[in-house]
Amino acid sequence: MARPDLLIATNIPAPLRAALAERFTLHEGDAPPETRAIVGGGMAKVDAALLARLPALEIVAIHGVGHDRLDLDALKARGVRVTTTPDVLTEDVADLAIALMLAVQRRIVANDALVRGGGWAAPLGRRASGRRIGVFGLGQIGRAIALRAAPFASELLYSARSEKPVPWRFVHDIAALAEASDVLVLAAPGGPETDGIVDAAVLDRLGPGGVLVNIARGSLVDEDALVAALAGGRIAGAGLDVFAQEPNVPEALRALETVVLAPHQGSATEEGRTEMRALVLANLDAHFAGRPLVTPLL
Repeated sequence: MARPDLLIATNIPAPLRAALAERFTLHEGDAPPETRAIVGGGMAKVDAALLARLPALEIVAIHGVGHDRLDLDALKARGVRVTTTPDVLTEDVADLAIALMLAVQRRIVANDALVRGGGWAAPLGRRASGRRIGVFGLGQIGRAIALRAAPFASELLYSARSEKPVPWRFVHDIAALAEASDVLVLAAPGGPETDGIVDAAVLDRLGPGGVLVNIARGSLVDEDALVAALAGGRIAGAGLDVFAQEPNVPEALRALETVVLAPHQGSATEEGRTEMRALVLANLDAHFAGRPLVTPLL
């Protein structure tokens, strides 16, 4: 029996690719009209134009939780199922957010480079405890970040679409949140509502002692405005796991000691990636066996 055709829409880990190759005929780039499944990471783009080229498509399985580049209305109209891998990466992404927050304030990366280069006398870092920490987006990952950040915070604040039953202070918008925070952590989804929401005005509200941490989507930040704010000392530093044009990172960001950079690795632990891979495969196996999906989005 012929194996179903599957399109790989973004780069995926080698173990997942190998497991998919045992079940499907894999395609990258162009895929035949009889393609029945798509697998990709959170940056996978599936729009009406792609759907028109794949009339047999039945399921899109995302290796991640992001889905802001999926045309969900078009997918729903076509009856295409969509799955993600929720829960299994929440703790890992939240851990990285705190790691970036600490690394920026205590100059971990710059000091490591200093010592490796034979140096010793380093500029002073900043105390990480007793800060006002704001979390923008209080979904599952945002809550996990807030729980970890609370012991460091003199006050924990958040912004979300609506006030939540949590013990932290609700702030109505990101500009007010930035002004009230020493550390601003971005944990909101990408998409039109949040595109470029951290602009020059928000960064100025964060202020010269402020730190930006982004483990959400690069699209949330006006990257030119961020570079200008960092270079001009209008904010103190940034910890970034995501960028506007991945994998391209502006040279200006790479040159700044006040910035800690990571290659979109929020979920990149051995345990997390094993669980994500298993969930992608479980959803695909369930669909092609006619069983209910494990973690359906649509």
